[in-house]
Amino acid sequence: MPTRVTRLLRRASSRLGFERDWYLILVAGVIGLAMSAASIGFILPLHWLEELSSQFSAGTLLWLVPVAPVIGGLLAGVVMHLLRSDAGGSGVTSVMYAVHRKKSVMRLRHGVRKWIASTLTIGSGGSAGAEGPIVTIGSVIGSNFAKLLRVNPQSTATLLGCGAAAGIASVFNAPFAGIFFVMEILLRDFSLRTFTPIVIAAVISAVATQAILGTGAIFPTPDDFHIQAFRALEIPNYLVLGVMCGLAAAIFIRMLDFSDGRFQRLNVHPIIRPAIGGAILGLIGLAFLLFMGNEYTVPPFYGNGYPVIERLLDPSYYYADGELRMAGTFLLLILTLGLIKAVATCITLGSGGAGGLFAPSLLMGASFGGAFGLMVNSLGWFPAASPAHYALVGMAAMVAATTHAPLTAILMVYEITRSYEIILPLMFAAVISTIVARLAFRDSVYTLTLTRMGVRVGSLSDLTLLRRLTVRDVKLMPAVTINQDESAQRLLELSEQHSVTDFVVVDDDNAYTGLVTSDDLREALVYREAIPLLQVNELTRNDLPAINRDDTLDVVLDLFSRHDTQSLPVADEYNSTTMVGVMTRSALLARYQTALSRD
Repeated sequence: MPTRVTRLLRRASSRLGFERDWYLILVAGVIGLAMSAASIGFILPLHWLEELSSQFSAGTLLWLVPVAPVIGGLLAGVVMHLLRSDAGGSGVTSVMYAVHRKKSVMRLRHGVRKWIASTLTIGSGGSAGAEGPIVTIGSVIGSNFAKLLRVNPQSTATLLGCGAAAGIASVFNAPFAGIFFVMEILLRDFSLRTFTPIVIAAVISAVATQAILGTGAIFPTPDDFHIQAFRALEIPNYLVLGVMCGLAAAIFIRMLDFSDGRFQRLNVHPIIRPAIGGAILGLIGLAFLLFMGNEYTVPPFYGNGYPVIERLLDPSYYYADGELRMAGTFLLLILTLGLIKAVATCITLGSGGAGGLFAPSLLMGASFGGAFGLMVNSLGWFPAASPAHYALVGMAAMVAATTHAPLTAILMVYEITRSYEIILPLMFAAVISTIVARLAFRDSVYTLTLTRMGVRVGSLSDLTLLRRLTVRDVKLMPAVTINQDESAQRLLELSEQHSVTDFVVVDDDNAYTGLVTSDDLREALVYREAIPLLQVNELTRNDLPAINRDDTLDVVLDLFSRHDTQSLPVADEYNSTTMVGVMTRSALLARYQTALSRD
């Protein structure tokens, strides 16, 4: 009986594309359970530290605000120095580097390092989120499961993605967002073979976590968060919001890069840098509290900023005595929260602190969206919804623009708020902000470091990109023809005359019969004195097919591999027996690299 069940499982998994790797489905379930436990272990200490800070008196908090980030930064610096890693970047960037350059292999030390350092950074007030650390922790767990099972590199990447998706599904209670974060950002692979285990890991992790911590959304929208149907007259509002968030995201990425560069140039020990960043953050926090008086006990830009986001998503926050708060000071306050959050995040992460960028992006988006909604309502130029609705859309637009992953942003904001009614403006603004951000600055917050390291990740899987390009997109070598009955000595003359090494061989009717390649000619030159005695047809490869201008590059690359050649002739589109050029393998790869860097 067990043997029969095993055969059925193998047959089903083979149809799904797993062949002998059917066990990945079972391993994905185990990773999901493991990541649920790991996520709870990572999140609960942060929640405990947040609750602890709320129990301190105002006087105690006044001196803790400038001191805590320094202590947390110093301890995080010590941890990262003692547990040094060659991961190639930090957070999500290190995972992407592992996928593209290290066959998805990540050392266990890197996950422990990220776990402890992130807890110290975020728990002490550092401006960062939990998604970067949990993605790293999950990726490390998935990668080490693969190492333990000794699977192939492709399956290692899949299991790494299972861990990352399961981590996000648990922390944000958002399995859809976790799945598409991995598919859209980390692996860039939507094949069924990869998709299936990742879905299983994310779902099991989310269900297990919900069973322990509950099923509520992270930012539950209030009862009065009623959204009317999306109207065409509101499109200009969301268009402007998308453009604004796209530009803000591009500026934020440059600020983060500038901050990282400045701290790297400081002539101090790496352990000290996060403490210096903590000191600067502490001074900003203290100045903010002194300026605001008794309105805040802890700076709202400390930690992940979730309480501020909840406030910005509450429609009643924008009203006083039943009237919209239109005072300039209130608008300035909301904008200032977003701007200070951007600065605080750049200082925290640029100085070497550990943490993620989703939570800061969510707060910045909610801040800019809320301020924009308040301004639109007060001006009355177009029909407008509540400022809280614009804050929600701003969250998705900002995350999409910083990560260049609109699908992930849309699903994440939808899942963490559970407000389906706003999905249309959510999608519209997220796509617009991504376009604007990519036009303003080509790299996302994750790919900037990778680009400088020479790692090009593109925006789609390699095969999909090759399918979008055709032979017309590649620069061809000239087609130098020669009759099959001529002497091989003529090949040397043509080579010197035209500076080419690949020759199209034709018959008496000028129809294509084969190709003399550089390898063929090089072999003949070993016996140079025999060249005048040889005919061209004795050196011709007749098994090389001609390709067409409309052939896609994935088809051409397959022909290169099957025929083990460096060049192929290109036929005229009106006469298949006439060759108009020669494509080389190197020209195809050069065009692919160009497309990859532009995509």
